[in-house]
Amino acid sequence: MSEVPQLIALVTGATSGIGEVTARELVRQGYHVVLLARNAEKAARTRQQLQQTASPGTRVDVLLCDLSDLGQVRRAAEEFNQRYARLDVLVNNAGLVFGAERDESVNGHEMTLATNHLGPFLLTSLLLPKLRQSPAARIVNVASMAHKFAKPDLADLDATRSYSPMRAYANSKLFNILFTQELARQLRQRGISNITTNSLHPGVVASNFGSNSTWLTRAFYKAAAPFMTTSEDGAQTSIYLATSPEVASISGGYFAKKKPEPVKSDFNTAANVQQLWQQSEQMVGQPFFAE
Repeated sequence: MSEVPQLIALVTGATSGIGEVTARELVRQGYHVVLLARNAEKAARTRQQLQQTASPGTRVDVLLCDLSDLGQVRRAAEEFNQRYARLDVLVNNAGLVFGAERDESVNGHEMTLATNHLGPFLLTSLLLPKLRQSPAARIVNVASMAHKFAKPDLADLDATRSYSPMRAYANSKLFNILFTQELARQLRQRGISNITTNSLHPGVVASNFGSNSTWLTRAFYKAAAPFMTTSEDGAQTSIYLATSPEVASISGGYFAKKKPEPVKSDFNTAANVQQLWQQSEQMVGQPFFAE
């Protein structure tokens, strides 16, 4: 009787908050978890903590990568593709709010867009061959109800004319949802039936999420902290979408508290979504599906 291979999961932003809780639960369920993180020291500490709680034979590995740097995304994906035979679960969890002054990534893109949308978009594309090697792969994209405040300008995705940190964040979270919807559609169109993808709102989580943002944003999070959910509670929908048999055949959905939610946005039209996809491909420098 052949041994069932261990399921492999990659979680971004897994050194704190809901990403760390998600990774911890996947380890508890017996997944071989790969932590993709920017900070080597934090990643090593998280890996050690998770490995101590893991069952014998369960591995926790680290891949270092700053998602805002497309070159680093390519190197991390190449390393993953060389080291692992397949990928069963990809949790695109990392997401940040940046400061009052507009900042650019090393590739010249607005930092929020680069970190929260373009990096995960490229990473998912580059890991697609390994996801296709899984009998039933899942892509989970952590978005936010902040998408309701988005007002994207397709003529200025990099916010060179008008920048607000919260608007940039809201736009990036809407892009996460629309990326999920369009990816599900294109997977179906291509007859790729072994991969599902869903997005979610984790709740407003009391974590160090706002540490890179403006004093006003940090003050808001501090004042609102008593009304926020914990990282443990916030991670539950991510874990649900990554592992539950209940959603094994659902793709393209947006969830909150483990329930599907409608996406209400005037921007959510077929033409806008396709243009966003095409511009994202141009910005990362390659088509999403390598033919």
